[in-house]
Formats: sequence, C-alpha cells, structure tokens
Amino acid sequence: MAEKTISLLGVNHKTTPLAIREKMALTTGYEEPLRALGKIPACHELYLLSTCNRVEVLYVSEHGADPLEAVAQFLFGGTISVEEREQYLYRYHDTDAVKHLFEVAASLDSMVVGESQILGQIKEAYRYATEVGTTGPILNRLLHKAFSVAKRVRSETGIGSSAVSISYAAVQLAKKIFGELNEKQVLLIGAGEMAELAAEHLVGQGVGGVVVANRTLSRAVDLAKRFNGTSCVLEEVLSQLEAVDIIISSTGSSELLIRSEDVKPLMRARKNRPLFFIDIAVPRDLDPELNKIDDVFLYDIDDLSQVVEMNKAEREKEAVKAKRIVEEESLKFARWQQNLTITPTITAMRRKAEDICQQELEKTLSRLSVDEQDRQKIEKMAQAIAAKLLHDPMVYLKTESCKNNDDAKVDMIRSIYGLGNEDSGGN
Repeated sequence: MAEKTISLLGVNHKTTPLAIREKMALTTGYEEPLRALGKIPACHELYLLSTCNRVEVLYVSEHGADPLEAVAQFLFGGTISVEEREQYLYRYHDTDAVKHLFEVAASLDSMVVGESQILGQIKEAYRYATEVGTTGPILNRLLHKAFSVAKRVRSETGIGSSAVSISYAAVQLAKKIFGELNEKQVLLIGAGEMAELAAEHLVGQGVGGVVVANRTLSRAVDLAKRFNGTSCVLEEVLSQLEAVDIIISSTGSSELLIRSEDVKPLMRARKNRPLFFIDIAVPRDLDPELNKIDDVFLYDIDDLSQVVEMNKAEREKEAVKAKRIVEEESLKFARWQQNLTITPTITAMRRKAEDICQQELEKTLSRLSVDEQDRQKIEKMAQAIAAKLLHDPMVYLKTESCKNNDDAKVDMIRSIYGLGNEDSGGN
C-alpha cells in the first residue's frame, strides 16, 4: 500500500532576500515550469505559486519517495550553492503543508496581513496547473478547501477591514469626514507615488473629479489623463481651493505651499463646507496652523502613520481568530487525508466478504429446495454473520493508531484478509 504525502517547498519575503527571489521569478509564465516539474518521476500531483513575495511548489508523492532534492534544484537551479539554499528554503509536509497553504490563502503570511491580492494569485496559479494537468484528486480538493478557508476568514473576522497603507488610510479618513465621497472634488498637488495611490483609491470610491497641479505642466497633463481629470500649474493652486474638497499634497518643495492665511478667507466663500488636507510630503507642503481653522482638517504623514499602526494592531487581533479557523480547517483536511489510507481497505474487506457470501450461498442453495421467503432469510443470516465478523477489524482500522499513517497495521489487516498490498491510497 503506497501512502501519499503532501509536501510544500518554498521561499518568501521573510526567509529570502529580494536579490535571491528575483532569480527565481517566473519570467516565462506558469506553463513551462509546470511541465518541467511534471517530469520529476516521484511528483504525482503538483502546483506552483510565484508572486513578488514568494515562490512555492506544492506536490504529492508516495511516502518514502520524496523528490525534495529534485524540486529544490528546480526552484534554485544553479544560482546558489546547496549550503546557501538551505538558509532560505522552508519545507512542510502533510498537515503542516496544508496549514501553511491555508495561512497564505487567508493572507496571514503576507507582508501586509489581511491584504486580498494573494487569493487571486493563488486562484490564477491553480487555473494554470489544472490547464497543464499537473493537479489531481488530492490537490484539487486541497486548493478548493484553501479558497473556502480564505472566504471563511474574510466573513468571520475583520482582518481586511482596517486601512494599513498610508494612501488607503487617507481615503478612510476622508470618508469619516465627508461620509459618502460621491461628487467630492480632489486636488492632487505634485506627483508623489503615495499621493497618486491615494488619488487612485479616491477615484475608486467615486469622487466627482480630479485636478492635478504640478510644477511641470506636461507631467500634470499626463497624470490628469489617468484620472479623467484636468490639470494646472502650481501657481494656480490657491484659485482651485474654493471648488475642491480634498487636497493631497506631495511635492519636493522646501517651503510651505499653502498657509493658514491663504485658506481663512476662502472658508467664507465656501460657506464653511469642509476642506480636507492630506500632506504626504517630507518636508511638509502644508501649514500645520491650518488645523486651527473651523471645518478645515489636516493630516500629515505622521498622523497617517499612527492610523496605519493602530489599524495594523487591530488586524493582528483579528489574525488570532483567523489562525484558529485555519487550525480547525487543517485538522478537518488531515482527517480526510488519513481516511484515504484506510477507506480503500475497508471497502476491499466488505467487497471480499460479499463475494464469499454470494459464492457460498449459491453453492448451498443450489442443493436445497427452499421457497423464496426462506431463501431471503438464509441470505440475510449469511450477510449478518459476515458483518459481525468484520465489525472488530473495521473498528480497529478506524482507531487513531491506524489513521495516523501507521502503514504496518493497515498492511497487517490486508495480509490477514488476503487483500494484497497494492496501492490502496485511493484518489
């Protein structure tokens, strides 16, 4: 009887520097590497995941015939020595491999805990594996279970509900100030990466329009096109303040661009409609005194960082609940995997008992003259005897000692009942 083992080999952002991960990145897509891995004889089923933060191979092999070295060699090629490779590579088997996959799918192992992108990446990698034909019954069940575990974590915890990036925190604060962001106008000053990202989030929330102001007008025009907005030069910023609601500033200016005395007179004209300033520049673009004006709200990079840190702490609390869910689901899958070993043996025992019953009944009844009613009674008696004889060995097979991958005990039962020791691992 050949027992199947689930194994996972990989590297990620926690164990391996970017310089090494870059060498492992799949530049040819998934199909070619999957076919190459599929040629490793001992890999019966396999799945490959490659993102900017991790490269992992999940595979099924026969117990005692682990192709670990061949898979590791594929992952690293000849880029580094075997000794150096061992510093970076992690490996898990069976329940530990299942648990790790569930944690990755639930975004508990991500650089930003609770981010949602990883699940889509896992699903895409699985799609390629099924198209190439490298998965089978065990990994198909395992990957689908990983998807449902991630969904359960999302629905039963708040792990993805708090903003944990500067740009997204800015958007969440804007929603607290304005409620709905529909029809709100955004002024983007400068073209810093975080400010751009915040503008993208705001557009995603349905803001009414975006104006981009930049020292170089051509750059402002190009950026405005991305948001279907309009553009202006920095000198026109003050004239825009009466019409906009949210201002995101991220320039390289060494001086303040907007001062308190510039904004005070505008609030009368705005009829005290709130103004929300987000200063992501270092050094600051916006006057800290703006916060003293009624209906004006100013957050700088430190304020946003505090929000992010608070939210990260909240996510970590939710991660405790998520880990409990992962633990539960890992144990459920382990029970299913363990039953793969004993279920075929139980089925074979029942089948053999039924065959013997049928043969002996036909032999005996052919020599007797009995009516149909008596015939049925004799058949039921024979089946009951067989069931009682099988009861104790079947109870024994279902005990934890047999379930916990003890091949010797299951092989003993198969030998006693003459079932042979062919592969009964099942699919």
